[in-house]
Amino acid sequence: MSLIHSSYFRPRVYPQNGDVDPSEIDRVQDISGSITLNREKIKEVGTDGTIGWLTKVPNLKLTMKQLENGSMEFWRKLANKADSITEITLNDFKSSMVDICGYKTDDDGTFVSTIWYPKLRVNGFSFTIGDTQGALERSFDLVGEDEITLQGTNKYFIFRKMTAVGGGNEVIVISDDGTTYPNPVADPDNSGQYLFKVLRIRAGVTTELTYTTDYTFNGTTSATIISSSAGDIYKFYWSAGSYITDAIPFTTNLVDAAAIAPDHVDVMISTSTKVYKLQSVACDISFDRADYYEIGNGTVIQRGVKNKTVSIKLGRILDVFTIEEIMRGVAANTGVINSREFGDKIILKVRIYTSKLKTTLLQQYTFRDLSPTVMDLGATLDEYVTRGVTLEGENCSISSIAI
Repeated sequence: MSLIHSSYFRPRVYPQNGDVDPSEIDRVQDISGSITLNREKIKEVGTDGTIGWLTKVPNLKLTMKQLENGSMEFWRKLANKADSITEITLNDFKSSMVDICGYKTDDDGTFVSTIWYPKLRVNGFSFTIGDTQGALERSFDLVGEDEITLQGTNKYFIFRKMTAVGGGNEVIVISDDGTTYPNPVADPDNSGQYLFKVLRIRAGVTTELTYTTDYTFNGTTSATIISSSAGDIYKFYWSAGSYITDAIPFTTNLVDAAAIAPDHVDVMISTSTKVYKLQSVACDISFDRADYYEIGNGTVIQRGVKNKTVSIKLGRILDVFTIEEIMRGVAANTGVINSREFGDKIILKVRIYTSKLKTTLLQQYTFRDLSPTVMDLGATLDEYVTRGVTLEGENCSISSIAI
């Protein structure tokens, strides 16, 4: 078997909640995962050596770096929101989940396997303009419990969304003997089970159905949904030895920008005051997550976010003191600016446009109720003086409209 190049590792995201379709993940520069299996060595008095291992729930971390392309698509997928949504806030990530798959093909063009990360939650993200000539970047920190490799006759991860037309115990044909959708292949880890999971969306609420209690699988092509209602939306997930006919997991996006340069950006503080002489912008958002388990169950049963932290650092060449004047709430050229008097309701906006003409907005990051926490000054021999400010808060939104 040939090696697998990153050009043939094709990432795709599957939103968990709501009537939201999957998509490929564009402009990824780096994706990496690490799983801690949480296995504890057990010993006892009177025995030399280990007598066994206590197996706990694993911890998975997945990190991903993207070039910013001004598209809201991936933000909406992560937040489990419809394409019509124009603004995403931090609260939208509290209960949202996604599955991410990497479809792997070797250098000879042979499809090898899929790596599957189910039920990932956003643990944090960042937006960075590292310098005045570099591309805009965004990075994501995702957490979960599982990393699953699908190979052999189970090598393709398959998804299908369908709508119930009847009621009661409704039989839904999810595959058609390979005419379009391949038949599910048995899960070798769970005897008799063919579907990884079935989700029901009813009146906007997403519920994961339980095998045998809420649904059964009939032979090779259909499932019986118990107590179905007309209009229910069902999401089916399974594995197979082939993919969907006339479909591919990843289509290169040639519509959105390949990358975005810093001269396509305006940074504004307060309501509309542009900040000049900026050399870098770094925005980091982190969540203090609360995931809870229960006795008798090896999965997370409740998820939430206890706290949110937004940290922004602006680096600039020292010229005028516009930022300091706005943080102090005084007019331009005020004689004395005492940092002890800085306010704590500062608004920062980063607007991204289609071109350096800045006539058509693509995306806006908005941070409200910020408080300055650190001011720094750098004066190096034969260099221009630099100035940095760090602001912190708990509020961030990403939008496709000016707000």
